[in-house]
Order: sequence, then structure tokens, then C-alpha cells
Amino acid sequence: MAKDALALLDHLGWKKAHVFGHSMGAMIACKLAAIAPERLCSLALLNATGGGFECFPKIDRQMISLTFRFLRAKTPEQRALVDLEAHYTKEYLDEYVGSCTRRKILYQEYVKAISSTGMQSNSGFEGQINACWTHKMTPKELDTIRSSGFLVSVIHGRDDIIAQLNHARRLAEKLHPAARMVELHGGHLVSHERPEEVNQALKELIKASKSKLRPEDWSYLPEEASGWLVLGMPMSPSVKSNEGASGLVAVYHLLGKVQLSFLYFIGVFLMGFQHMRNVLRIMKPVRVAASDS
Repeated sequence: MAKDALALLDHLGWKKAHVFGHSMGAMIACKLAAIAPERLCSLALLNATGGGFECFPKIDRQMISLTFRFLRAKTPEQRALVDLEAHYTKEYLDEYVGSCTRRKILYQEYVKAISSTGMQSNSGFEGQINACWTHKMTPKELDTIRSSGFLVSVIHGRDDIIAQLNHARRLAEKLHPAARMVELHGGHLVSHERPEEVNQALKELIKASKSKLRPEDWSYLPEEASGWLVLGMPMSPSVKSNEGASGLVAVYHLLGKVQLSFLYFIGVFLMGFQHMRNVLRIMKPVRVAASDS
């Protein structure tokens, strides 16, 4: 997919571009930056996450409910209800726009869009899962992005239940000092919930790139605006020097490993469940009407 994007740049005759990717698009943008860093003016990653275990969403009652409702969704109406809860915060959906809530307005738009394109096919869903699961940025690729000279913005919604915030923070840390972390209040589609703040962050990135700002200066620029916060290098428990915190750090990493193991088994269960559904669907006998002899 990154090579497809590169081929499109070649077809358009664009020698360089500001590259911006959202969610799975952020994975593609990262790969594009790694294989052709000389073609980028800047890189913006919105609601980004890594591949493999990092693809698993936050596990709680809401996500478990959404997962089973997603697997059972057979109509555009059922799928729209699941997508709305996965993409936006409850606060945003419950806001009134005129006499209707935003939830009702977006629900109608989602149903219309899904009905016009059709439900996602099983092969399409499996292909998307495979692409996300097998995605990986190697240390060498991250080093290529980090040392290529262009600036990076990692923009994320704090309430994103699909792409977890801590994975985006970790990615920004790995891309230090070229990356700036921008955290906004919002869900997976934070660009819809906070369009002004997202656009402002992108403008700042492009402006800094055009002014040839050094990555070291970009990463630590202290900047605050209404509703959004810019962080240079988010501090993690592992970088705290206090000796008394060493025990907490060990517990932190242990809980992280336990969570990954739990996510793995959940993923295997869901994939196995989907596979069994497909097998049963194939093996289901078909009634054939008797022909008159």
C-alpha cells in the first residue's frame, strides 16, 4: 500500500509532499516515510498505532459489547450503531445540533453511506485485519524516519478506544527528536470532533517544515491552545530516575505483558470464532427442490 502511494506521487509528478495518514493510513504513511524518506516534506500520523498486539483495542465492557455487536451486524443500521460508538465519544454524540442530537444526524449519514457501498465483505475484513496484524516498523525503519530531517506530528484523541493512546505516545518516543505529540479530547475520529485543533496542528507542522526548523527545536516547542496540548517528549515510567520508583516500573512492565497475553488470547478466540462461522456457512446443506420426472 505504501508502494501504491509512492506510485501515485510519481504519476502526479510530485517530487515531495506533506504526508498525512489516519489509523491504518498512518501505518501506510510510516512505511512510505521509511522506504522513500527523500519524498517527504513532513509526516503527520493521526490516531496511529503499531501492528500486531497494538492493533487490539482497549479491553473493557464497552469494547467487548462493541466487538460482539460488530460480528453480529448484518444490516447497515446495525453496523452504523456500532461504528458511531467506536468512532466518537459519547459526549460528542449526545450534543444537540439544532433540534436533533449529533448521534441521530450521523446515524442517518452512516446508514446512507453503508447502504450505498454495501457491507464490508468477509474477504475485505480479513484482508484489513491481516494488513494491520502483519504491520511492523523495524528499529532500522524508525531510525530512517528519525534521521531523515523532516518533522513529524503524532496527533491522537485521548478517548480513542480503537487505537490506544499509549501506543501513539510510544511511537512518538521512538521518533524523538523529530516527533511532536499532540493530544486532543476526542475519539478515533478526532479530526471530526476537533477539526479546528487538528487543522491548527497540521498548519504548525507545515509552517515549521517550510521554515526549516530543526527537529530538536520542534520536539520541545512549548505551545498551548484552547482544547489542545502539545507535548515534546511524553514521560514514561521507564525514564523516571527516582530509585524508589523502580518497583513501580517493574510492576508496570509486568502488567503490560499480562495485558498483551490477554489480548492475544482474545484475538485468537475472535479469529477462531469467525473461522468456525465461515466453515459452518459452507457446510450448511442447501435445499434442492425435487424435479418432476
